[in-house]
Amino acid sequence: MPPRIYLASTSPRRRELLRQIGVQFNLLVARSSERSPDDEVDESPLAGERVEDYVERLALAKADSGFRRLAWRHLPQLPLLAADTTLELDGDIIGKPDSPEHAQEILHRLSGRAHHVLTAVAMCDGRERQSRTSISEVRFRALTDAEIRHYVATGEPMDKAGAYGIQGRAAVFIEEIRGSYSGIMGLPIFETAQLLDAFGYPLHS
Repeated sequence: MPPRIYLASTSPRRRELLRQIGVQFNLLVARSSERSPDDEVDESPLAGERVEDYVERLALAKADSGFRRLAWRHLPQLPLLAADTTLELDGDIIGKPDSPEHAQEILHRLSGRAHHVLTAVAMCDGRERQSRTSISEVRFRALTDAEIRHYVATGEPMDKAGAYGIQGRAAVFIEEIRGSYSGIMGLPIFETAQLLDAFGYPLHS
């Protein structure tokens, strides 16, 4: 029986990327009945916090929260993986839009410009915790108002950092990327493999 880990994420893209590299995992998501104030991950940036520190802090907090959930459910204490993705533009941290209007506002800001996508991955096993961060640059071509409205109307931007998914319809907006395609999707494979190796999970090509 190959070793398994837990994935603390609702993202189908992260599940897809783990399967791509042959990782066996159990999905761990929060149940509304077990949420408590101690379990909530506060995603508000701290005053003066650098975006690199912000995304790492959230990934580690999600890993810690997920591992506590294992204890609540009396589940086997296997290594747990969590991740967080955010964008940076003009020094601002840009997360998921909270409304269609907010999504349009974000996309107008990204239009015709380059921005950074940061994804931090974190693992913990109850004894130690580690994280790695991937930083990539994405350049959008200039977008028309009609293109932005049409894209937002598809609903695709609403659950994604920066209001777009590189693996979806927004691929036609992107002129250039520098960095990790999988990191922009939400789970950088190189950094994830480094963490898995650090926690004794063998990856075979």
